[in-house]
Amino acid sequence: MAGILLGLYPDGMPHNEFQFLPVYTKQGDPKSVLEAVNQLAFFERVDIISGLISYKSIPDIVPTIERHNILAFFFDMGECVPYFEHFSPRIFYSSQQIVQSQYALGYWAHKEYGDAGMMVMPVYEAGYHLNTAFYKGACAAGSEMMGLHVLPRDSSNINNFNLSAFFSEIEKNPPSYIHAIFTGDMGNRFLQLWRQSDFHKHIPLTVIENMAYDDVLEDIADLDLELFAATTWNRNSEIHQNKEFVNKYENTGGQMANIYGLLGYEAGLALKEVKHHILKRDFGTAAKLLQNESVIGPRGERNFYPLSGFSLPVIDIFKISTSHRKIYKTVLSQGKGVKFDSPDFKEIHEESVSGWQNPYMCI
Repeated sequence: MAGILLGLYPDGMPHNEFQFLPVYTKQGDPKSVLEAVNQLAFFERVDIISGLISYKSIPDIVPTIERHNILAFFFDMGECVPYFEHFSPRIFYSSQQIVQSQYALGYWAHKEYGDAGMMVMPVYEAGYHLNTAFYKGACAAGSEMMGLHVLPRDSSNINNFNLSAFFSEIEKNPPSYIHAIFTGDMGNRFLQLWRQSDFHKHIPLTVIENMAYDDVLEDIADLDLELFAATTWNRNSEIHQNKEFVNKYENTGGQMANIYGLLGYEAGLALKEVKHHILKRDFGTAAKLLQNESVIGPRGERNFYPLSGFSLPVIDIFKISTSHRKIYKTVLSQGKGVKFDSPDFKEIHEESVSGWQNPYMCI
């Protein structure tokens, strides 16, 4: 919400034109999302529906959005390929596009370290398109072999975190590199155990981008780690729009600029361009403008309507080192994004069938 308001009011004008009405969607399953959308549309009579959402929830809520002649502006981490089968001219998306950075990192890892890499992740993370996007990137670079190790879930103790079988496997058959996909505290626990193992700095380690955020690495910055990641947003980017966002966000919010604030800010920039029409409740004109226009934000050009073709992010490949409570990031290369309607992404969408419904990092 802070990011949206910063984008809407870049000059610090009074924030009394918009009001936020929150509704809890539990774990983000389609049924809970539909109930929340119906409550906001039927009872609260809101003008815009927004929130972090899974693409799997979209088909159920399209009728409500269109029946009530309102707008929807949703956010996602990009855990699934945005191969939309249910379009609506009134629904727009601000995405982190993690599948893009995964694809680019897979491509880079194969070129850098050769074939026969291995991915490691828990069951939860394996339920999205994250590992398949990395694999497709490696295949595009020429890979013909990729190992996969999914950590079993201990139903009697969900906090149990045991890497002994994984370490035994890579000791018997050392891969050319390891790619780790974890969320939250489990990502840091993996890095702690990896640092204590004999494989640290002997087998290159790449990680999904949310494991490499500054506010996440701060907790383990004393471990003398070395790892690699690809990101679609760099907080320390020197481009004017990014520095402006970071300064405003951190000076007004009192916390480090983060990906959630960034996604909100990009949406706020777009909504600012159609604010005049929204305040007049001319949502048809606002929707038509949002379908065709883009904004220049901290990540460069951004657009928010699938049929217009999402703008591809600039993807930086980083080497990350931590030592003495300091985090050092060095840009090694820039990766290439893939259009959301590419054959690779189409295959991922059609062949990676999953029942996972809740948004990534939001279980």
